[in-house]
Amino acid sequence: MAQYHNSRNYRRDEQRNVNEVVFRDGMPVTYSSRQERGGKRPEGGYNKGGKSFNRGNDRRGAEQKPYYKDGEQKPYYKKRDNAEGRYDRAKKEDNYKAKREEIAYKARDKQAENAPQANEEQDEPPYLIMGRNAVREAVRSGRSIDKILVTKEIDGSLREIINLARDNNIRVDSVVREKLDELCMPFGHGQKTGNHQGIVAMVPGVEYCEIADILNFAKEKGEKPFIIILDGIEDPHNLGSIIRSAVCAGAHGIIIPRRRAVSVTAAACKASAGAVEYAHIARVANIANAIARLKDEGLWIAGADMSGTAMTSARMEGALALVIGSEGDGIGRLVKEKCDFLVSIPMFGQIDSLNAAVAAAVLMFEKRRQDGIRKN
Repeated sequence: MAQYHNSRNYRRDEQRNVNEVVFRDGMPVTYSSRQERGGKRPEGGYNKGGKSFNRGNDRRGAEQKPYYKDGEQKPYYKKRDNAEGRYDRAKKEDNYKAKREEIAYKARDKQAENAPQANEEQDEPPYLIMGRNAVREAVRSGRSIDKILVTKEIDGSLREIINLARDNNIRVDSVVREKLDELCMPFGHGQKTGNHQGIVAMVPGVEYCEIADILNFAKEKGEKPFIIILDGIEDPHNLGSIIRSAVCAGAHGIIIPRRRAVSVTAAACKASAGAVEYAHIARVANIANAIARLKDEGLWIAGADMSGTAMTSARMEGALALVIGSEGDGIGRLVKEKCDFLVSIPMFGQIDSLNAAVAAAVLMFEKRRQDGIRKN
């Protein structure tokens, strides 16, 4: 067996001693035997059948293969991300996570752009009437009330309101106090629920009117119009207090803006002690345009400002619209320019300003005082 093996190797070696043509630098080179080649393989490799190929250690030179370019790595090599040359799986997962988040953000933004614009009044909390006085006045005024929720612990004043509601065919339900606390939570302060005093009336919502309705109401009473204009009141308690003072002073109506100001919410109704049920409130898109409309109707426009004339020296009788500014900035520049004159309240203490609701009440009754003097 060994002899046959040796003879086969001998015949193979004899075949390799024939002349072979190889190429070096593009030129053919002929070797007659291994001895002439020095027992070494030519640098350019063999040429057999018109195809060039490498054997042995030459195969490790990837740059010599026709499908690689200089400086490129093999396509099946994975990129090493860290200094140790290991594949960083955590980094790859972070990249995937960031890409998924980016896709989610784009989808959310696109959905927000395609969503229909919500109405401004949809952002307001549900309209409730809280407190015993507010609910009592709502029932007496004949306002539309869906139902009244009252706590199970009923005392004298609550029993009076319940009897009055049943006489007017209004539904009354007894609930636990926790239910009332939950309903009134959006109208409280400092993580405390609104002061419902054990009774809440659920109503369809405040009924705003138009400026023409206010003017017609004054005409029906045979009086010169007296209107309160609020420019940017943001505190519902101040709004409720101003409404209460306006009703007590005999004002024919109140004008509030649609934007950048509080609307007549449950907290404002509670602060007004039910006076909102007797007030004519108009909600307009632009205060400056409303002032121009009132000027065309023959009203004088007085703005409350610390730089104005003292209220006792200014003439405020007759048809008048009183403008009250916001709690912090006062009357806006454009609205102030629309006013016919400015009035102020004299100060005698160390503090030179009043709360917006208090200042409005003082100026309202000063106007009525002057009206009484003129009548006499």
